[in-house]
Amino acid sequence: MDEFQGLGRDAFLNKYGFGAARDYFVVHPVSGLLCDSKAIAGAAHGRLPGQSPLPAKAFSGGAATVAKVMRGLGFEIVAPEDTDEAAARESRRDWSRQEVELLVADYLQMLTLELAGQSYNKSARRRALLPLLQGRTEASVEFKHRNVSAVMGELGLPRIRGYLPADNAQSDMLLEVISDQLLLHPALERAADEAVERVAVPADAVDFSKVRAQAPVRKHRVTEPAPTYRRRTAVRRDYLERETRNRSLGNAGEEFIVHFERWRLLGLGLGQLADGVRHVAKLDGDGLGYDVLSFEPDGRERFIEVKTTAFGEETPFYVTSNELSFAREEPERFRLCRVFDFRAAPRFFELAGPVENHFFLDPATYRATLA
Repeated sequence: MDEFQGLGRDAFLNKYGFGAARDYFVVHPVSGLLCDSKAIAGAAHGRLPGQSPLPAKAFSGGAATVAKVMRGLGFEIVAPEDTDEAAARESRRDWSRQEVELLVADYLQMLTLELAGQSYNKSARRRALLPLLQGRTEASVEFKHRNVSAVMGELGLPRIRGYLPADNAQSDMLLEVISDQLLLHPALERAADEAVERVAVPADAVDFSKVRAQAPVRKHRVTEPAPTYRRRTAVRRDYLERETRNRSLGNAGEEFIVHFERWRLLGLGLGQLADGVRHVAKLDGDGLGYDVLSFEPDGRERFIEVKTTAFGEETPFYVTSNELSFAREEPERFRLCRVFDFRAAPRFFELAGPVENHFFLDPATYRATLA
């Protein structure tokens, strides 16, 4: 846990090959920092005499395994709802304008570094920020960063990986401060432009045995009452929508899934079905409601819609009414593949059936006609 704190969460998880925890965190007994429990357990195994760190696939995490063992060793284990509730209570103690400005400036600086491909240490930056705030804890600072992520999504801007959106009562102030500070961060605008418009090419030399990820679980939305209409400050670009229109990225993601499906079927000894996998969006046009035609082992068709991003797995995406309708018409055969982290190390998760079964659908645009 000392190593986790020193390296920072992202660097530690990357070093030992673990994804971010969703279920249980172990509390550092000295600093109180929340550490991803499964990653800590895997790394700790390497500290035993004659042993090496355990990879993520070597064992399962959860209440009956990692959490049980760590509690037995005397460590405190908390679940996300526990940490969120405590941090949210602290965050509801209103932040002053100056505190919000300091935190937003820190967030935007980190986001600029991330978009530019440069490393930084979240934990170290949080600790550096604490003396400037009014008795805040690391947990409350992290939760406020998540509040910023929620507003970034409203503005159509990328957000920092790992800071999942969380709404709070000061979202109007955050919206105003973020909009003001964006004008002071031209490097962020340049980095975001580059990130969403950069040409993508099909992934090369991919180990397809490691690219499939567990699908995130849709979380309950807990929000404060808000007016039906809220004025939006002027923002020049919706970067997430622009990334959706980056056809080179979309095509590369679709090709990635085509190759994965062929690899999957060949691995099952079904070469004839593998030969039948088709990139229909490229060969037949982009209006069918899906992008890739593939097959189940018994020969049944799989209709795959591919959504690709260079950002993290929780990044919002856009779907068309045609895609939604097709998924409802073919609930047994429709699959949505969300490809993420495409430029760094492409992975994907897959979901079956109607899109609204797995995601919140927020109306973003309307078509206006005179008849």
